[in-house]
Amino acid sequence: PAAAAPPPTKAADASVPELVLPRSAPKRLSILEIAVDAPFTELSVGASGQLDAPPPDNNNLVGWFRGGATPGERGTSIVAGHVDTKTGPAVFLLLSALKPGSRVDITREDGTVAIFTVDSVETFSKARFPNERVYADTPSPQLRLITCGGDYDRKAKDYEDNVVVFAHLDSVK
Repeated sequence: PAAAAPPPTKAADASVPELVLPRSAPKRLSILEIAVDAPFTELSVGASGQLDAPPPDNNNLVGWFRGGATPGERGTSIVAGHVDTKTGPAVFLLLSALKPGSRVDITREDGTVAIFTVDSVETFSKARFPNERVYADTPSPQLRLITCGGDYDRKAKDYEDNVVVFAHLDSVK
């Protein structure tokens, strides 16, 4: 007997609606694989035209760009966190250790948990950061996790690179 065909995927079956959540602010980020369990604060674009970082005095806090999509909403949701602070390691210290297939959970204000799957983890020079690729609006719910990486420039008192995790909404609970 012939083997049964696999069930259609969401992308292949137009009768299955795309998974998109209504707007709801994020409350907590959980990434079990790298021991992250952190609350959110809101971030905005500063006078420099760049996204402000979360406050440097809390090593277990992530920031969400409030001017963009909420996690699970159609579009790109931007979340930033420190790799370290003056007092030691911070929330995104191990962010670069994530791999395609890693899971990122975001508990939202409405009580739902948006579950994202990592597509890629990439490092970019801050001098040649691909703003359009990272921040561009997307037709589906996507997530970008951003932190510093690469070598530390003692003169500039900053890292030379950014680590960016690209992920997509996979499910909801």
